[in-house]
Amino acid sequence: MLLKPLQRDYLRILEYRLDVAPEPSGISERFSLEGNPYFQVWFGESSAELRVMLHAHVESRPFNPYAFVIDSGFLESVDVAREKPFTYHSEETPLLAPFLAGGEHSELTSFVRDHMTSGDPILFLTSLNASLYAEWEHMIRLEENVWEPVYTFHKKQASCRDLAWMMMIMLRNAGIASRFVSGYAFNPDLDEGHELHAWVEAYLPGAGWIGLDPSLGLLADHHYIPLATGHHPSRTLPVHGTVGGDRIVKATLSSRVELMQTDINQG
Repeated sequence: MLLKPLQRDYLRILEYRLDVAPEPSGISERFSLEGNPYFQVWFGESSAELRVMLHAHVESRPFNPYAFVIDSGFLESVDVAREKPFTYHSEETPLLAPFLAGGEHSELTSFVRDHMTSGDPILFLTSLNASLYAEWEHMIRLEENVWEPVYTFHKKQASCRDLAWMMMIMLRNAGIASRFVSGYAFNPDLDEGHELHAWVEAYLPGAGWIGLDPSLGLLADHHYIPLATGHHPSRTLPVHGTVGGDRIVKATLSSRVELMQTDINQG
């Protein structure tokens, strides 16, 4: 169960509780291969229902997503004439290999190259992010899994996770490491609609991982609460596991997010 907010400078967990029914035989907090905290829960008996309730009180402070400096060596290595304009230092490349892997497609590559107007990675990222927001219609899609990036590219509409996965492949085709982020995005202008959200993080030496939301065309600020990151969307599923027993039944899944906002400036 990947349901614990990740550490971020602008976030502080004031209260946290995970309730699971039926009563599990055991529960243990662990850390995944990619550093995500998760709860491993196991059961000794079969049950007709699994209910997971997360109660979290999180304090979020204003955060400027542009407050960083990029490694000058990385900037000097950018060459827009190369097939992949961005390259990393040799010592970083092995660590970033999973975040650079992905299929290439001529149409996706051509679309990315249109935004490669200079060697400035920030201009490139913001231009691509804004274009995906402007040209693709965001939709709510409750089906499982993510669409293939090429399918999303031609569909011209997609869910947040489909857009994020397509953007990741586009970035990787340009040589920029990227990872998928699952979490919550709080919109102060909405009374509801705070369901699980997905966005992208791109790695720039010196600045680290930078959050990008192609569904809104924004850099991720203090309104974003990440729960898990992964080199592939399947690595960030909030709840996943296996079921054993004598009978195989068809399962259905439902979820709901309830928000209680508190203005800390008013005490």
